[in-house]
Amino acid sequence: MQHSQLYIGLMSGTSMDGIDAVLVRMDGSRWQGALAHSAVDYPDALKQRLLELQDCGHDEIHRSRLLAQELSRLYAQAVAQLLAAQGLKPQDIAAIGCHGQTVRHAPQHGYSVQLADLALLAELSGIFTVGDFRSRDLAAGGQGAPLVPAFHQALFADETSTRVVLNIGGIANISVLPPAKQPENPSAAQAWGFDTGAGNMLMDAWARHIWQEPYDAGGRRAAAGRLLPDLLAKLSAHPYFRLPYPKSTGRELFSLSWLQSHLNGGEDPHDVQQTLLQFTVLTIADAVFQAAPQARRLYVCGGGTRNGALMAALTERLQAGGISVADTGALQLDPQWVEAAAFAWLAACWCLGVPSNPHRATGAGKALVLGAGYHA
Repeated sequence: MQHSQLYIGLMSGTSMDGIDAVLVRMDGSRWQGALAHSAVDYPDALKQRLLELQDCGHDEIHRSRLLAQELSRLYAQAVAQLLAAQGLKPQDIAAIGCHGQTVRHAPQHGYSVQLADLALLAELSGIFTVGDFRSRDLAAGGQGAPLVPAFHQALFADETSTRVVLNIGGIANISVLPPAKQPENPSAAQAWGFDTGAGNMLMDAWARHIWQEPYDAGGRRAAAGRLLPDLLAKLSAHPYFRLPYPKSTGRELFSLSWLQSHLNGGEDPHDVQQTLLQFTVLTIADAVFQAAPQARRLYVCGGGTRNGALMAALTERLQAGGISVADTGALQLDPQWVEAAAFAWLAACWCLGVPSNPHRATGAGKALVLGAGYHA
């Protein structure tokens, strides 16, 4: 395998809206920067079939394998777009890091399913492909998630102060980055984190259900509503929030049907949307204040940064607790590029045999090299 130090990361998150591809440059395992981005939206029919696969159903093994192939053709399309825009050829790329599309996350049973036909992606792209990043961590007793704290630490840690990085995708998760300079106790400098609960997922599901919109653009639907305190209390009483970390979650817990089980049917839809926004804000803020009370700076990435109402409410709550809020653009990485870039970095770690699982975050018994590789 030619080592060109250029890698491509592919991410399709729990929001299930499409694929982000990011081109990064590495010097060995040292980050040199993100160079370019490409995106491919999911067709509505594909998104619907993926959502249907969240629940047990007829012929789901067959359906999942066909979806994995369809997804991998879209992954290859995203890669081809990125190469064409940058004037690059497949042989210029050391490896692709592909997360795959999560459809079932069950760490309590020792597995997590991300759909991707990695061999097909390697064949279609002509590029060595690394994927299946969660299995090795799960095998060592970890949650298999979140995978990004080690990447966040490599890029965003400060030498003398604790920082928090918040990703708001379908699920929201935080990475706590202790000060990098702790010579008396190097292990204390290890990043850790966990899933805080629903990010955009419930807001998106409600917008699709009520208004047939893929998401609440800018939070305008929520802004037209008022908070329903009783509903917020019911949602916040979910047992997940009382679990100790490490912990991770997915659509299985925070689903539309779960939300509907707490509704009486007479609520104004805009009030429900505002309450879901506040639910996301409350659960994130509570997690940050509990896990990193010493932090004074938080940096946000992910699709949630596009929701102005969500960001305003989150900023207000965190600032009241003494934490300033900015997006990762302030740290020289576009907030929409961060997750895909992380999987380019993880692919580089695999190629170099560098342990990359944030085992303090996942709960795995040891540091591990994550992933499995497929030659083109």
